[in-house]
Amino acid sequence: MLTRRLPTLLLMLLTLALTVGGSILPATGHDDGDDRDDGKVERFATLPKPGPGHPEGIAADADGNIYVSTFDFTQPNNLYVFGRDGRLNGKRTVTLGPGSLPLGLAVRGHHLYVADFGKGDVLRFALPLKTGDLPTESIHVCDNPTTECALNALEFDGAGNVYVSDSFGGRVFKITGSAVSTFLTDEMLKPGSHGFPPFGANGLAFNTAGTQLFIANTADDRILKYDLATKTLSTFAESINGADGIAFDRQGRLWVCANQADELVALNSRGRIVERRGSFRGIASDGAAKGLLFPASLVFSRGAIYVTNLALALTPAAGDEPEEDVTTYTVSRIELD
Repeated sequence: MLTRRLPTLLLMLLTLALTVGGSILPATGHDDGDDRDDGKVERFATLPKPGPGHPEGIAADADGNIYVSTFDFTQPNNLYVFGRDGRLNGKRTVTLGPGSLPLGLAVRGHHLYVADFGKGDVLRFALPLKTGDLPTESIHVCDNPTTECALNALEFDGAGNVYVSDSFGGRVFKITGSAVSTFLTDEMLKPGSHGFPPFGANGLAFNTAGTQLFIANTADDRILKYDLATKTLSTFAESINGADGIAFDRQGRLWVCANQADELVALNSRGRIVERRGSFRGIASDGAAKGLLFPASLVFSRGAIYVTNLALALTPAAGDEPEEDVTTYTVSRIELD
């Protein structure tokens, strides 16, 4: 899948203007279809219909519940809570207001944090999340969202400060309490004029010691490393096709969603790929992707990786992307050995 192109962001901005109101019916349950491949990928959960599609952000709490946000330009977006069995609790679905385009999710303590690409805000919800809940706090991070600033992924340091990437401005913001500051800005974090998809700074992950912040640059297929002591930014790994969400496992490997290669890769301490999981294996009879299709974000929970299949067609041409055929949206699960 090497031919995707997006000349401008006009298509996204035009569709954003089409956001309309609507209601969401109770969710369908866990899909027991066998979507396994040699990467041990299986379908974990299916988003309900009718309702928004394109699951993007993902997070997990201590009880094993999986939180998923949708990134749909045609209707209001939702925050879903799936149980460990992949079933959706209809009483724990929150519909966001018009113009909200949630991307990154993160759980810390008794709160769910949401990076709102559409409004330039970081939202904080109290847990347990319930239908009808409103954010307990909305922290405005940047102006000109979706054109000059694109809030994307979230991460925490050991002190509980929040970090959020800006995929257009090439920045990482730091939130301490309700105070926002620019933690890092660099040309290496920008998407550039020819990269694709046109998002720079994306996934964020601190190493175990909290001394280095790793940052995915989606547009140039790199993972960057920022050393907090020396305040230097360097290239950690290259040639990861559409590097998106990232997270460390307990073995110290950095897992990366390669959203244009439809796979996850694990990097060792030298940035070398030591494991690959997943592939795209076509569209199932119910309109869902088999395997992985545009994996955007990942989270570890109870010995497995959970991955959102964004399945978002980005090119203006018709018929050139399998994402165009997806009518059922899913979250995948990958067992770790």
